[in-house]
Order: sequence, then structure tokens, then C-alpha cells
Amino acid sequence: MFSLYTDAATQPETGLSAGGILLIHDHQQTQTGVDLAATNNHSAEFEVATLAFQQLAAQCKGACATTTVLFHTDSQIVSQSLEKHYAKHYQADVDRLLAAQAPFQLVLTEWVPEKQNQGAHTLANQKLQSREGFR
Repeated sequence: MFSLYTDAATQPETGLSAGGILLIHDHQQTQTGVDLAATNNHSAEFEVATLAFQQLAAQCKGACATTTVLFHTDSQIVSQSLEKHYAKHYQADVDRLLAAQAPFQLVLTEWVPEKQNQGAHTLANQKLQSREGFR
């Protein structure tokens, strides 16, 4: 079983976005900060979640079909959209995320308050600050 936490950070003035991915498996953490193409926070939340599942699928290779993922997000739109398989203004993002989750046997999505997502939150903000430093 994997526990996956994601978060995104967006600087509205510049449109720059970055994401944080925290993966826990067998009591070991993998932390990743990623640059994102999205220019608004909602799209960035979907993008980082999709990237996280794509990275995890690449790691588990054929074993994904027997893998359970506990996915934690502090984004209500991501959580609610996954539950409904629908988002009025973000359907393409929802579809990409669902496709990225498809290789896994079971994905359980849980909305968590920001204070319970500090690992991914910190990674996203650190990556965003490093991006802003290179403007």
C-alpha cells in the first residue's frame, strides 16, 4: 500500500506554479518538487496529482494492478471531482487524473485539511520559490 500526498502552489501575479509530491511506502518517504505548466491553482492541483500517479505507475510497473493507493489532497475540487468523475470547468483535468489512476487496483481519495498536508505543501512552496528565483 502507498500513501500519496500532493499539493500545488501558484503565484497569481506571475502565473508560475509548482507542486509537491510526498509518497510513503514501507515506512520510507520519497519527496519530490515539480515545476507545473498550470497558471491557476485549481489546474495546478489536478496537474500535480496526475504527475504523482504517473510517477508512481512508472515505479510499480506491472505490479500496479495489485496496488492500493491512499491519496490525500487538501484540494476540495480535486477530491469532489474524483468522487463524481466530473468537474464543470476542469473536466479534461479530471479525465487525465482518472486515466493516471486507472492502472491501480484501488485508489482511495481523502480530502485532508492543509495542516495535515504540510509535507507536500512545503515541497510545493519550496519549488515555487526556487522557480521565482530564476525569473
